[in-house]
Amino acid sequence: MTLHTEACDATKRAGAYALRQVRADGHWYGEMKSNATITAEYVFLAQALGFSIESDRDDLVKYFLSEQNHDGSWSLAFDYPGDVSTTAEAYFALRLLGLDRNHEAMRTARHFILTQGGIAKVRVFTRMFFACFGLFPWSAVPELPVELILLPAAAPLSIYRLASWARATVIPMLIIRHHCPIYALPNGTSPSNDYLDELWVNPADKMVPYAPPAWSLWQEDLTAFAFTVVDRALKALGGLRWCPLRKTARRQCIAWILERQEPQGDIGGIFPPLHAALFALTLEGYDLESSPVRRGIGALQNTYAWRDSSGLRMQGCISPIWDTILMTIGLIDSGLPTTSPYITRSAQYLKARQQLGPEGDWRVNNQNVPPGGFSFEYFNSWYPDIDDTAAAILALVKQDPNLMDPTPILSAIHWILGLQNRDGGWAAFDRENNYLFLNKIPFSDMDSFCDPSTADVTGRVLECFGLFTQKATLLSEKGKNPILGTEEFLGRMASATERAIDFLSAEQEPNGPWYGRWGSNYIYGTSTVLCGLVYHHHLEGCDDPNPPMKRRHSNKVDIRAALNWLIRAQNPDGGWGERLETYYDSTLAANGPSTPSQTAWALMGLLAYLPPTNAAITRGIQYLTQTQVQEGELAGSWKEEHYTGTGFPNHFYLCYTLYSQYFPMMALGRYTSLSGYRPLEDLDGSVEALGQMVPE
Repeated sequence: MTLHTEACDATKRAGAYALRQVRADGHWYGEMKSNATITAEYVFLAQALGFSIESDRDDLVKYFLSEQNHDGSWSLAFDYPGDVSTTAEAYFALRLLGLDRNHEAMRTARHFILTQGGIAKVRVFTRMFFACFGLFPWSAVPELPVELILLPAAAPLSIYRLASWARATVIPMLIIRHHCPIYALPNGTSPSNDYLDELWVNPADKMVPYAPPAWSLWQEDLTAFAFTVVDRALKALGGLRWCPLRKTARRQCIAWILERQEPQGDIGGIFPPLHAALFALTLEGYDLESSPVRRGIGALQNTYAWRDSSGLRMQGCISPIWDTILMTIGLIDSGLPTTSPYITRSAQYLKARQQLGPEGDWRVNNQNVPPGGFSFEYFNSWYPDIDDTAAAILALVKQDPNLMDPTPILSAIHWILGLQNRDGGWAAFDRENNYLFLNKIPFSDMDSFCDPSTADVTGRVLECFGLFTQKATLLSEKGKNPILGTEEFLGRMASATERAIDFLSAEQEPNGPWYGRWGSNYIYGTSTVLCGLVYHHHLEGCDDPNPPMKRRHSNKVDIRAALNWLIRAQNPDGGWGERLETYYDSTLAANGPSTPSQTAWALMGLLAYLPPTNAAITRGIQYLTQTQVQEGELAGSWKEEHYTGTGFPNHFYLCYTLYSQYFPMMALGRYTSLSGYRPLEDLDGSVEALGQMVPE
């Protein structure tokens, strides 16, 4: 059997599996795994607010135990070193769920925590949640004055200087920090509760500093020193709780939260803001039966919860729009006709969810930018993201190559153009949200308070700009372009592209790759940039799969160095892999066990420039065909346990369970297409036959 035949067969199996996963209304949605802290904090919320989770107890315990490592720890991701904060939160949750402290899982967890220095070593957010139950003194948690909500948007410490995810989480935390609540535990209510004293190296001294000594900061980091001095001054002033503006600030925080709560109960589309908001609302007098709290708890239990044979857990975020966009691209790349009911339904689903209303924090500093973005989640009208929107443009253009319905695409492009940063790149959610000094605030120990430009998002934007420009130019040359004002519009895109390529040139590593902020890591960053640049950059001596565009940027980035880096990074088994540890040790870049998603990323980057007969490409395709599940209900899928998604580098990682489906399908589809095949079209156009390919 030839490699082309194997690749076509694998693509058909992958397409059949994908179509078996589609939801009734035409969208896809796979679980997004994170770590045990998200589920643990849901347990903390139930304990604090007093709503029952007894019926879920066994499934929650089952989940926690299934995630525990052999050394007793819980990790940030699969096959990643144990983490003391994650382990402490999982341990606390299991205690609340009734697991005896002498259980084997608890004894090994306790041993791990103590060998790491005990609870004293947990992160600031863990401290705050533990302080809510008297397990940490509130004086050992940084201050957060509620009056921050009153600062104008232009102020250096305005909430709108924070990244969208940080802003939506910090505002309810202002209320929590104001009240400094002490909730009841099974052994009662106490500001110095001994419920977890077995996890302290020295339980007699819980006033553990959360920042280095001021004298060392003075010598090493003046910004951190200044914030530490301010924090100590706030503590000396009682956190400004006597301030005459305090009541006004509290009311404004609650109004801000309620304004951003979706009718379905969600806030911000991610778990932490909703979770913190429920604490804040109840502290300000809303009871469990009030509409905001009832809807919020319902959103946690009905939207974020995921239950299967491994138990019940909470997702940190959900990704139905992202999954639908990328699955649509994968199916089209694999040859499924754009007239297929599956493709037309998914396009309709996406168009109906474009954010065109008056909501959006992005408007605060961009009042003249028209709406047009897409969000990640089912219910999130306030925080569309640029990466999602760029990918949606790709899906819609591929589905509608003649641009017969250009309005959603044009609205999305206009929105993205309006959010380009001065450095030429794009961030995830906002424009000019790059005040990195805010990561020095004592409350920020995850380096996650800002949203600067990144190479991977910028690469995706260039890809969607390039594909749209290619289609519009071809239609214009044929006299079929339905878009008015095309030349002026394409001129704006060309100018934005020029600046973006300057940004990517500055961001390229000396040895060729690009850092991947939202996927692990250099393989992801390099792939997304290469797939974007192919429309704007000519590489001498290579077959060009996208010839119609005029190339102008050949001297700004080193494409050949990036391609050579990918080829050198290939594993002996033909795949590619990169461990998450590369985020704190860049010398590990592209080192790790092969995974389907990372192999697909590398292949897509190579296929953008090199012929399908290239040796690295053929070995990568062989890896995908040989590792695909061949039989049973999972036939056509790939197994991937490693996390390849990134929330906050070094602190929070994600496993999108459909990454190992649609990205390999894209790579196989592009390979077979360049080889002259369209596997999903070979089934005589019978979508029904495709869905029946896999045996029962």
